[in-house]
Amino acid sequence: MVTNVSELSTMCLWFGVIIWTLTERNDCGKDFMSVKWMVDEELSAHPNRLFLGLCYPSQFTALPGGGQAVFNFSFHDCHIRPVASVSQITYQAELTYRPHARPQPPVQSYSVACVVERGTDVWIPLFLQPAYGKIQANSNLNFHMGLLNEDLSGPAESNTFAVGSFIPIWASVEQQFHQPLLLLLEECVASTSLALMPGAPVYPIITNMGCLVDGKGRGSRFLPRHQTYAILLYLQAFEFAAGKDIYIHCKLMAWDPAALDFGKKACNYNNHWEMLDDPSRNSLCSCCDSNCVYRTKRGAASGGLVQNAVLGPLVITTSEASLPAIS
Repeated sequence: MVTNVSELSTMCLWFGVIIWTLTERNDCGKDFMSVKWMVDEELSAHPNRLFLGLCYPSQFTALPGGGQAVFNFSFHDCHIRPVASVSQITYQAELTYRPHARPQPPVQSYSVACVVERGTDVWIPLFLQPAYGKIQANSNLNFHMGLLNEDLSGPAESNTFAVGSFIPIWASVEQQFHQPLLLLLEECVASTSLALMPGAPVYPIITNMGCLVDGKGRGSRFLPRHQTYAILLYLQAFEFAAGKDIYIHCKLMAWDPAALDFGKKACNYNNHWEMLDDPSRNSLCSCCDSNCVYRTKRGAASGGLVQNAVLGPLVITTSEASLPAIS
């Protein structure tokens, strides 16, 4: 399969893996992406400014009139982004040429993706029990919160993560015989204590009633939903209290999916604030950089709709190489 980067993307089947390509050749394995990028003479003069996500080329070969950059990386490297659905996982990344240091935008950018079919297995179990964690919860609804493994197919096998890697956190609420519910993470902070104490240092993750502030300048984000009663936070491991036991404290809220407002929302940051559940209503996230104030209706938070939960302990280490510094 050979195409030029200037051509429109094509789709093909490569050993059971679907791939859209904008490069000379892309190979997708079960857990890796291999990309070969033919560049012209101008770009070949600066191979250290070519990137797949956040990674430099694994190999660069100078050729007459240009060169070839080769990237061989795991799906879990380079800020390759997984987008999961019931039947498949799409791993997305950007090939970029950046003559100037970040945060300046790239001069050239091309999307690449590998789509891995899940087969007949059910992707999301009804409820996941916490993997290596505790939940403190009391309400009239049954809430669940836990860690997922790297491919989002089941509970995590470890509670230890390297700085810069991703921590998939799953939360859900049981529908039972209740009206349809939308699960929201209203607030989340990290702490070294199982019980939050006044004045204790915390690391803010979600604030301002649903704003994922840890996504500004970092890779943390909410992944697309496939059930309203569940939410998946893809949290990039941070350096706060590295090496110590860390607990994630969250305030969960189950709410009417048709009654979102400034206080009931889930907002990602992607150069601007975006609403997870309805991009046409991004304006509800416009307060994330200030103060999301709204008028609470009488009884709005009653009836067991709000739940405090604690997940942990987690350990974040700096023993493995984190994401590369890009100058």
